[in-house]
Amino acid sequence: MIIIIYSDTNAGSIVSNLGLPEYSYYFVLKEFRPVLEQLGIVVTVTDPAREVDDIYRSAKAHGESCIFLSFSPPHKTAVGLACPTIPVFAWEFSTLPNEVWFGEPRHDWRYVFGHVGSAITHSAFTADSVRQAMTLVFPVAAIPAPVWDRFAALREKLSIANHPRGVDLHVAGTVIDSRTVDLSPYSPPRRRDPKPDLLRPPALARREPVKVHVDGVVYTSVFNPYDGRKNWYDMISGFCWAFRDVADATLVLKLTHHDVRIGIDNLLENVYKLTPFKCRILLIHGYLSDADYENLVSATTYVLNTSHGEGQCLPLMEFMSCGKPAIAPRNTAMADYIDSDNAFVLDSNTEPSHWPHDPRQAYRTLRYRIDWATLLKAYKDSYEVAKKEPEKYARMAEHAVNSLQLHCSRAVVKQRLQDFISALPEMSRNKGDNVEEKAGA
Repeated sequence: MIIIIYSDTNAGSIVSNLGLPEYSYYFVLKEFRPVLEQLGIVVTVTDPAREVDDIYRSAKAHGESCIFLSFSPPHKTAVGLACPTIPVFAWEFSTLPNEVWFGEPRHDWRYVFGHVGSAITHSAFTADSVRQAMTLVFPVAAIPAPVWDRFAALREKLSIANHPRGVDLHVAGTVIDSRTVDLSPYSPPRRRDPKPDLLRPPALARREPVKVHVDGVVYTSVFNPYDGRKNWYDMISGFCWAFRDVADATLVLKLTHHDVRIGIDNLLENVYKLTPFKCRILLIHGYLSDADYENLVSATTYVLNTSHGEGQCLPLMEFMSCGKPAIAPRNTAMADYIDSDNAFVLDSNTEPSHWPHDPRQAYRTLRYRIDWATLLKAYKDSYEVAKKEPEKYARMAEHAVNSLQLHCSRAVVKQRLQDFISALPEMSRNKGDNVEEKAGA
């Protein structure tokens, strides 16, 4: 089988696209690729409209089945190709886009699904949304990115318990520590004043990485500060209120965007409002080597998510695959792998919202709002478990590893892909075409 793959962001553009809409599709494609290579010959394209059908026709001429996996949201998926096309996408809202704007029919995702005939998404929540928009028998599979195996070697290095003495990280970028940064420029009276430039120049960062020690009970979250869906304000405010008088509680915010200048200013303005507090907040923006990323995972006690919804959340899945229990809601894609045995589960309720790429910002869907009181309780309860109940923490860590293995290991994903692709009518027709062509030859 020939498997054609595509993502709008690629290895050459990921640095400049980091944090922009759909940038994460590149990382999802990278996780899928090793599994796809077990199923067939993988061919990457950069221009689907120009390249895909040529590859498809060549494959058919050689008696090979061929399929195109477009790691893109449906409204950016090519339609009308001769090659069987499957959009592979993430989604975290209660409804799918079902209206046209700017004269582009693909903004109505039902139009795209009607043309391509099938879809792969990353959660049962989104697969159900597709069936509700189409028909109950529409071919759609819930297949997460297979991240679990990639952390196998790291899991073997880490003790399940939190690192007792902490770790040193070397960051080729910017580190802002609430214990050392002057927050006064971010106070309300100085709101309109020019803010200090806290970002280190890239050349200096590469030459002289910042060394920072991370210890205590560590809560880590990885997110784009410009993505309102991540709900970082509740995350920070809950942390500061829960640990106002706790000096060994640390919140690490690893920021993912190529330019976080405005995002950092907004974050620090909100941090200032929560002063005074004894807990520690670390903002990290910049490159971490594999060894330093492993050290960050090692130092982390809990991985943290307070978002309004997730299409799958790779960082959450990665840390949990390494045996780090979570604080997270059990909704959208997270409902597939978050439970009370591997996480402190946050309550949430729906509220009106809009599709993120709809320029009208018209309320057409629902997202989830975190119950702040349960977030506050989760912080306090998790701290007590980490400090006083090592057996319970160890059980949660082990369950995190086991539940993520069942959810997103390569073996699980490979089987789901095989079952789904082989059952598609297009593939059955291809098999028939191949038999006829070989018989004619």
